[in-house]
Amino acid sequence: MSHSGREVVRPDLPLSRVVRFAFLRRLLRILWRHVISCSYAPVAMSSSAVGDRSMTYSRLQEEEDKDAMDPPQPLSPPRRSESSDDLVSLKISLLGDCRIGKTSFMVKYVGKNEEQGSLQLTGLNLMDKVFSVRGARIAFSIWDVAGDLRFLGYVPFACKGAVAILIMFDLTNRSSMNNAIDWYRRARTWNKTGIPILVGTKFDDFVQLPLDMQWTIVHEARVSARAMRATLFFSSATHNINVQKIFKFIAAKLFNLPWTIERNLTVGEPIIDF
Repeated sequence: MSHSGREVVRPDLPLSRVVRFAFLRRLLRILWRHVISCSYAPVAMSSSAVGDRSMTYSRLQEEEDKDAMDPPQPLSPPRRSESSDDLVSLKISLLGDCRIGKTSFMVKYVGKNEEQGSLQLTGLNLMDKVFSVRGARIAFSIWDVAGDLRFLGYVPFACKGAVAILIMFDLTNRSSMNNAIDWYRRARTWNKTGIPILVGTKFDDFVQLPLDMQWTIVHEARVSARAMRATLFFSSATHNINVQKIFKFIAAKLFNLPWTIERNLTVGEPIIDF
């Protein structure tokens, strides 16, 4: 070994082995950062909202932070010497068509710091959110499967063992809503017990649609949610509407926490139906 402390590559090793070894070391470093990353500070709402809607979005985000559930407590990033044996990892799957906002939704929840420690593969994004619930350290391991049909092979890996499955669609894209039931069926092929949640994304664009169109979309989304026996949420990653609440709902269901959501069927507001 050199005096600089760096490893010396033996010249007699085949090049392919050297490359594989270097790649493995890099992957292990990424995974280590991915495991130890932890923070629960919510991302602030975008300041781009204007006019009357800026007050509406501000009110909705304030409500987002006032849920009755005992809030998960923020954690300081652990030192490298700290053991992770007490960390409980729970898988959550995100499924839906391309370009409907799944990744933006996930990044809004985990935060920018955790995004930097994420593991990204072609067709699959993995991010963790570590928080505490009544003294227990919990990690939501979120698997975001790309909506391109080329990557359907990732669906079994993402769904097996998941405690919750988020079926997502774009509220302004009718075809993505129609395809949601197909994503649900694929998920149930590999997971019969995960909590099903139907999530309509881009609520901030949805409220710009004509009122009669909003009525139709709300009705169809509720019908789809009932067919899946799923809780329905309308959300906006841009304005952080119902993003945190969805994951708090999952935590409450999993750990039997004293928190309940209020049903909201008012057209023009972010729907919550169950």
